[in-house]
Amino acid sequence: MAETAVGRIHSTESFGTVDGPGVRFIVFTQGCRMRCQFCHNPDTWKIGVGGREVTADEVLAEAIRYRSYWGEKGGITVSGGEPLLQLGFLTDLFKKAKAEGIHTTIDTCGKPFTREEPFFSEFQELMKYTDLLLFDIKHIDPEGHKLLTKNTNENILEMAKYLSEIGKPVWIRHVLVPERTDYDEYLIRLNAFIETLTNVDKVEILPYHKMGIYKWDELGLDYPLLGIDPPTQERVKNAQDILHINDYQGYATQTYGK
Repeated sequence: MAETAVGRIHSTESFGTVDGPGVRFIVFTQGCRMRCQFCHNPDTWKIGVGGREVTADEVLAEAIRYRSYWGEKGGITVSGGEPLLQLGFLTDLFKKAKAEGIHTTIDTCGKPFTREEPFFSEFQELMKYTDLLLFDIKHIDPEGHKLLTKNTNENILEMAKYLSEIGKPVWIRHVLVPERTDYDEYLIRLNAFIETLTNVDKVEILPYHKMGIYKWDELGLDYPLLGIDPPTQERVKNAQDILHINDYQGYATQTYGK
């Protein structure tokens, strides 16, 4: 019998409706190196601790219990934390899911990406079994990205370019945060970058919200966006217009704080 990979996950959700097409079984992985100021899951940051260890077979068996609810478009989405920190587990899960005819989606910020080995070969293998990526571009400006996440964005944009090179479908997601990303200059630059990509099926504006503040308090962390309110509907509409979201196959707007 073939071995099954072990991963560390934070939690699962049985009936997700905003993390990919259709109704989805969502796996939230444990571990992330980004420190987004608007994160609503800071309890997923720690790598190698927290959450629970599971095998790909265990996760797949749990997901398949809900398959009758997925319809034609649903499937499995692996989110985070950051899924790309656990390539072996993710590849094993998706390979077995595709053998069952299940649609597979990754929700990622792309931070672990590199064209260096051994990551790149492992990532290429994963892409063989991945149908769609929900790709979060947190900030188009390198310095703005560093302020917002404590990390630079060069390799993240490089991953977006690579996915375009191989024609892997993506939904671009952008969190609209007043005083951080909600400036026309940045939105215009983001739109120009997206227009260089040939694989974008959808662009989503996700308005910043405050619903995760209580987790920062529980963990004894200082919330960095205190005093900043969610964007107005006018600013959300402005961002949608600048990014031409209606020019893509479809669009969705939802509140977001991840």
